[in-house]
Amino acid sequence: MSSFQDRVALVTGASRGIGRGIALALGRAGATVVVNFRSKAGEAEKVAAEIRAAGGRARTWKADVADRVEAPKMVEGVAAEFGRLDVLVNNAGVLQDGPLMMMSDAQWDAVVRPALDGAFLCSRAALRPMIERRAGAILNVSSVSWRVGVPGQTNYATAKAGLVGFTRALAAEVARFNIRVNAIAPGLVETDMSGQVPEKVKKQILQVVPLGRAATVDEIVGPAMFLLGDAASYVTGKVLDVDGGMS
Repeated sequence: MSSFQDRVALVTGASRGIGRGIALALGRAGATVVVNFRSKAGEAEKVAAEIRAAGGRARTWKADVADRVEAPKMVEGVAAEFGRLDVLVNNAGVLQDGPLMMMSDAQWDAVVRPALDGAFLCSRAALRPMIERRAGAILNVSSVSWRVGVPGQTNYATAKAGLVGFTRALAAEVARFNIRVNAIAPGLVETDMSGQVPEKVKKQILQVVPLGRAATVDEIVGPAMFLLGDAASYVTGKVLDVDGGMS
């Protein structure tokens, strides 16, 4: 695993699931980690405390990444407090499944805005300190849903597909500043979020997964850390499927 010693990382939606796993791994690898959360303050503080207990440096930061004031204020605050921002992980996201014909505006916005507006607002603010240092790594957490249609997830699939386009365009735009932008596209993962998926739907999904099971969070964290680290210094604009062969 690459060393992240002396680097500062911001992970959005890091109070649980994949975000939590990436934040913990970054802390173990030497980074100063900012654990973003919107509402789960207790869970976020547990993540930061676990990083500190292992000898790392961490703090929590409450902000709604879809908010056009809170998101950039957080990113700018992190860069000001620590004097730099080296790593941004755009992970925040939720599920609000339902048939499109019955989907409310609120259900659409609840899923699309944290993913797309969040990535836009946080990345735009992060680019200034990264460009100043001529270095940086941005990782967007997409999903296999951008490739494989799952009934009831038009909002989620749209959000995750949008992150793929965002990743590729931004990677081409900022490569000249030595800033890399990549994405991971996990399949079914054992998290609190996947717990919202009905068992019937999970069984249908697993039928088309060659490895025949859901991933653990650690199995997503490994590829994420590779893309963020120096071992992937010549990798940008890449979407890495981590889906057990589903796609």
